[in-house]
Amino acid sequence: MEKKYKIGYTTGVYDMFHIGHLNLIRRAKEQCEYLIVGVSTDECVQSYKNKTPIIPYEQRAAIVEAIRYVDEVVPQFSMDKVEFLKNRHFDVMFHGDEWKGTELYNHYEEEFAKYGAKIEYLTHTEGISSSMLGEKINDKK
Repeated sequence: MEKKYKIGYTTGVYDMFHIGHLNLIRRAKEQCEYLIVGVSTDECVQSYKNKTPIIPYEQRAAIVEAIRYVDEVVPQFSMDKVEFLKNRHFDVMFHGDEWKGTELYNHYEEEFAKYGAKIEYLTHTEGISSSMLGEKINDKK
């Protein structure tokens, strides 16, 4: 079966890696020949979430890099997806569908179109998130 896109891109923190992360990466790779995965650096996460990931960047990147669906891991230094697109072309960015229709992602869709790229929104895996895992850990303390 021919892939829909040549180069795909997705990003995440991937802290406390779980099946939802794997499902998103697998579904992204099903649609593209080459999948680049941006892993947020500790500094990037600190800048927008005001917290440091539990697992350091180097370890999170190594986990993602070991996944057979991933062709390349790159550090995500900034949340600006257009900046990355300008520096490293891709045909499509895969993202969770909870952002579809938001002002930010409507803007990204417009900007991406200028570079011949688009966004494909993928459904989240029900019943799992890093936030849920953190809550479960805190409940057991």
